[in-house]
Amino acid sequence: MLLGHTPATDTPSSTPRHRILIVDDHPLFRHGIADLINAEPDLEICGEADSAPAALEGIRRHSPDLVTIDISLRGANGIELLKSIRAEHARLPLLVLSMHDESLYALRALRAGARGYIMKQEALDRVMSAIRQVLRGDLYVSPSMSGRMIEEFVQGSSGAAGASIADKLTDRELEILQLIGQGHGVQQIARELNLSAKTVETHRAHIKEKLNFQTARELARFAVQWVDQQAV
Repeated sequence: MLLGHTPATDTPSSTPRHRILIVDDHPLFRHGIADLINAEPDLEICGEADSAPAALEGIRRHSPDLVTIDISLRGANGIELLKSIRAEHARLPLLVLSMHDESLYALRALRAGARGYIMKQEALDRVMSAIRQVLRGDLYVSPSMSGRMIEEFVQGSSGAAGASIADKLTDRELEILQLIGQGHGVQQIARELNLSAKTVETHRAHIKEKLNFQTARELARFAVQWVDQQAV
């Protein structure tokens, strides 16, 4: 759903404010980050959306200067949305703002067309810094993620266990594997991702097949260990 949004009151400054569209399916987060962004002298919210179709409609309607996108959305996830936006608006700056671990999703997001990736739990000043950096045309990832990416490039460690597992799975399958590893059951995952339980079970079956597990219990045990390893 595309949600209307009243732009912030004009500031005395003659410098035009950068217009931002927020794409996130959690209303409380959208409203909270909108208030914080509107309080900045050089930024304002021009629209909000809670799904991929609404995001594409909002971009066409509002012509934002930057779009923030969460990974978990109704239907198509954020990675798929990045690809769709990039195909239609090749030069529009896109910043992923998500709860999902950057070690799993940052590189995927950048490859899909994002110019930056920042986690929601980061301090407000870092979020604003990421927004401004992407608006300037630069890439943004956290210092720790930047160091990790450089280290992997230098050491050629893309074949490491965590990376190879992620490479075997689709974006949605990776998302579901992470949630399984966090102890979430099928019904809870279905609610969080706005999917049917049957769809989640189908994805889980595909993950089992790709990772060569025989039972859901084996997969769950592995997923917990894998998520713990990513957090190290």
